[in-house]
Amino acid sequence: MSWDPLILTFKLALVTTAILLVLSIPLAYWLAYSKVRLKPIVETLVSMPLVLPPTVLGFYFLIAFSPRNEFGAFLDEWFGLQFVFSFPGLVLASVFYSLPFMVHPIQSGLSGLPASLREASYLMGYSKFRTLLNVLLPNIRPALLTGIVLSFAHTVGEFGVVLMIGGNIPGQTRVASIAIYDEVEALNYGTANVYSAILFSVTFMILLLVYLVNGGYLKKYWR
Repeated sequence: MSWDPLILTFKLALVTTAILLVLSIPLAYWLAYSKVRLKPIVETLVSMPLVLPPTVLGFYFLIAFSPRNEFGAFLDEWFGLQFVFSFPGLVLASVFYSLPFMVHPIQSGLSGLPASLREASYLMGYSKFRTLLNVLLPNIRPALLTGIVLSFAHTVGEFGVVLMIGGNIPGQTRVASIAIYDEVEALNYGTANVYSAILFSVTFMILLLVYLVNGGYLKKYWR
């Protein structure tokens, strides 16, 4: 058994979650408070990965960034960027595919805050950025934690989208979900069981921690 697929999986999940956190906070803020007419279209695009088969998204990423495509060839020739069958490609696809799992909890948390909180901050002379950073985000910590954990766990479990854009290259794009499929196909159920048990245990403990923290159970027991 090789540990490379597990290491690569958790590396991908960490990188993807960090990028999503940076991108999703301003996007969720805009979705929570914007009143422009294009807002429903943006919300629809953000939510598409929830219902769209992952192979569809992976297929279009494969076509768009293939070196045989003009856009893919342009990125490779001018910037040295290769997203097909590479770890950066896995990250890019994972960011798009896990986007709603980060945006939705943060958007919901911001929407649930009273408007008076922002108004009081503005009256004190705080800018919108400072209000978001120092006032709003500290008041939606459970939503932030939920978004972070769901994005991480969802990335760990990805299969179709990463297989389409990354393929199955050992040590480079062969994540744990693909390794499990390979082992089952080769009738190596013991190895597949080890991979599966580790992923099951890690995701279970992470999700359990979220429910304990958000439900206030840990504070109750620590008193």
